[in-house]
Amino acid sequence: MFDVLIACLVGVLCGALTGIIPGVHVNTVGAFIFAYSTYLLNFFSTDFISVFLISMAISHSMIDFLPSMFLGVPEEGTVLSVLPGHYFMLMGRGKEAVRLVTIGGFGSLMVTVVLLPLFALFLPPIYWAIKPYIYLILVLAVVYMIKRLNRNLYSMIWSVFLFISTGILGWVMLNTPLSTNVSLLTIFSGLFGVSTLIYSLTQNSTVPNQNKHHNLKINKTILRGIFAGGIAGSILGFLPGMGPAQGSILAQELSGGGDIGENKEGFLVAMSGVNVSDTLFSLIAIYLIGNPRSGIAVFIDKLIQNFDINYLLLFIFVSITAVSLSVFFCLKLGDFLILYINHINYGLLSKLVIIFTSLLVIIFALIEHANILFVLLVFITSISLGMIPHYIGVNKSNLMGVLIIPAIIIYASIT
Repeated sequence: MFDVLIACLVGVLCGALTGIIPGVHVNTVGAFIFAYSTYLLNFFSTDFISVFLISMAISHSMIDFLPSMFLGVPEEGTVLSVLPGHYFMLMGRGKEAVRLVTIGGFGSLMVTVVLLPLFALFLPPIYWAIKPYIYLILVLAVVYMIKRLNRNLYSMIWSVFLFISTGILGWVMLNTPLSTNVSLLTIFSGLFGVSTLIYSLTQNSTVPNQNKHHNLKINKTILRGIFAGGIAGSILGFLPGMGPAQGSILAQELSGGGDIGENKEGFLVAMSGVNVSDTLFSLIAIYLIGNPRSGIAVFIDKLIQNFDINYLLLFIFVSITAVSLSVFFCLKLGDFLILYINHINYGLLSKLVIIFTSLLVIIFALIEHANILFVLLVFITSISLGMIPHYIGVNKSNLMGVLIIPAIIIYASIT
């Protein structure tokens, strides 16, 4: 048990580090750990490495909200491309947003754990019944998402264009010799990271002065957001090809809020909860349906030969411990950033993050012996597609076609 707690603590610390650094994805770190697992097993047990990976994933999924909130804050008028946390930053309510994210992540994971007996009872038979029709469910979800996020024909046409374009990009990358980790790092860094930062630089974006105090009260809105995040995250961990972008739509419906309308507090809570509960449930899916739903879950599934009920209970205990420790780090790191964000050169920081992220893409491509010119072409293409929503005024969730279209093709057995 002592080794488990040590592995959990180290994992949480590493997750906090990967979460706070833009461009570093937990799956990339997990891939390196797994690649050298044969060597590491000479010093650590399989359980130690697995607990480390779970704790790192849980911590990362909560804390990676912080850089997305503090970096790339757009102008107040660009409402449709504003991330949930950016609204609070624009209003000077960053300290409140940090606490909403923390409450959402912790509370939604607890909801997932409490509802696990119901999931274990009903989800396996439902999964095997709907498996032949999963591609239809994904198609319907996409149609609803595009309709829900657009208010006129102009924006709908652009949304469809972005969805199909990123889908083609995702399918091309899936069929290249590139490793999944390099592909995902290159695509997602361009679509959602660097593109947002470049746009913020063109708009001369600055972080407004933040209130030193917060006025957060736990009410029905917050509680509804917690349950919405837990349920939406569990559904995402169950269905293939669906990510936090689609979870935001589901969470918006369940929480009764949104990024444009009222109840932004509940929506931000739900969004954070989606990330954390999705991380846990993608692991639980190994036990329920024998199919891991995330990179970290895949690595753990390969490390553990017999994923039985004992491992499930151990990993649930580890997840609860990890998310509890992550609450402390999320609050401390968030408050630290709020305190010093106005004392640094925001433009310079954004440029450094862009350079750092680009170097990461190049370094990991070199390590994997990938074709650098091809990787750079994909990176530039991803950045270009990622910038379009900001200038057109459509939601960046449309860019998730990069994962959904390949999933639809695979489950429909088109190829």
